Amino acid sequence: MRTNFVALATAILAGLTTVAAQAAEPKHGGILKVYHRETPPSLSIHEEATFSVNIPAMGIFNNLIIYDQHKPQNSMGTIVPELATSWAWSQDNKDLTFKLRQGVKWHDGQPFTAKDVKCTFDLLQGKGQDKFRKNPRKDLFNNISDVTTNGDFEVTLHLTRPQPSLVAMLASGYTPIYSCHVPAAQMRTHPIGTGPFKFVEFKQNESITLAKNPNYWKKGLPYLDGIEYTIIKNRATAVLAFVAGNVDMTFPTELTAALQKDVKAQDPTAICEIAPINVSTNLIINRESPPFDNLELRKAMALALDRKSFIDIIFQGQGDAGGTLLPPPEGVWGMPNEMLKTIPGYGDVNKSREEARAVMTKLGYSADKPLKIKVATRNLATYRDPAVVLIDQLKTIYIDAELDPVESSAWFAKVARNDYSVGLNLTGNGIDDPDQAFYENYGCGSERNYTHYCNKDLQKLFDEQSVETNVEKRKKMVWDIDKKLQEDVARPILMHARSGLCWKPYVKNMTIMTNSSYNGYRYEDIWLDK
Repeated sequence: MRTNFVALATAILAGLTTVAAQAAEPKHGGILKVYHRETPPSLSIHEEATFSVNIPAMGIFNNLIIYDQHKPQNSMGTIVPELATSWAWSQDNKDLTFKLRQGVKWHDGQPFTAKDVKCTFDLLQGKGQDKFRKNPRKDLFNNISDVTTNGDFEVTLHLTRPQPSLVAMLASGYTPIYSCHVPAAQMRTHPIGTGPFKFVEFKQNESITLAKNPNYWKKGLPYLDGIEYTIIKNRATAVLAFVAGNVDMTFPTELTAALQKDVKAQDPTAICEIAPINVSTNLIINRESPPFDNLELRKAMALALDRKSFIDIIFQGQGDAGGTLLPPPEGVWGMPNEMLKTIPGYGDVNKSREEARAVMTKLGYSADKPLKIKVATRNLATYRDPAVVLIDQLKTIYIDAELDPVESSAWFAKVARNDYSVGLNLTGNGIDDPDQAFYENYGCGSERNYTHYCNKDLQKLFDEQSVETNVEKRKKMVWDIDKKLQEDVARPILMHARSGLCWKPYVKNMTIMTNSSYNGYRYEDIWLDK
């Protein structure tokens, strides 16, 4: 009897396992419907500085190498080949050679070769005949002195000095390979890639449509027939569209804890996840525009900040105080909390504001004679909401501010040309690595260095930490640099966001990145169980 019972139980378990296995078998077909928060400035990833572009466009392209799309925490150990089949450093760590995949075709049928890789880096460095209209990440690749090809399927990046993080930057969703034969201008409105999805249509204020690439070099992929991004600017309307089943997924990284709670209340079947996204909310101050050319005034503004209030009000506690780099444990390079507390403005808020008011009084401001300013920010809820909190906090030190919302299509160009006095900005780091954060956002002359902060001595330290291969030694160097950036009021960090998305249970194989909001949208193996 005992033997029969065990045999029966084993048979039932085997049957259930078989059923589960069959249920988990990916299905081909279907259109994934996602709402998009706005009309992106263009679909050229290299020319833009927002995941409003990466999210719909990443599926159109491929990189040389990429972060594993199903490993939540990006790291050097999660990088896998894509258009490259392998890569290797020279003995002096100054040449990085890639063997390239053969048989890959662009969406228009042209073959992919090593020339396309060279053309991409010539564009990024401004060396080619064709030019980008905007080039926000040019400074990330300044260390590349030359790119050479060896036949059609081998390419070498030659560096002026060793830079281990280059591999991480190449794996970012921000570093797709562009073709030689498609003009940069066309990539903005009708991009041609080698990726799992082909561009179909981009309707301003309406939608972005992608279709399956039937000749994708990964046989059997993608599973989906296509992806439709419906542009819904109002978050409440967008959430209702998800709850009603008009879209299968919310816009990635857009939902706060309160919105997720609302979604789950209305649709208990929804799968929701919140995670750090390596995006900091920060205060940008035009240090070249009076009276903000006064360091004391800028320091007073930094002392007025109540970071806990930002996190509690905007993210219902789902956020983190930190410096430039994403705080641990999800962030590898963020300053430890005990070090953070030694920085002015990160301790007792009341005491900091008393100190700030004393400075403002000395500069001639008071409750009766406040400093009147405008706070510029992108016209998106994720920007406007914290900007309103910032305006309220600045009142505590005799600064009377009003909101100046700017459309996304104009935002990057506006701040890059220094056409603002004070702004609230969101800075997303494409990867969790100091090189990307330091060179892009604080490097002298970088297009994304919106405050025009330039410290030549600190820039030398950027280079020193970049060469260091010992992680623990590099961390201490990075923490010292980050501490100095905060003390110099280079770009005061208000908070690091934790946000996320919801999707319907029939959307399968979704993975949310925990330390980048730019790298996880290839979507080639997402499938619908309908």
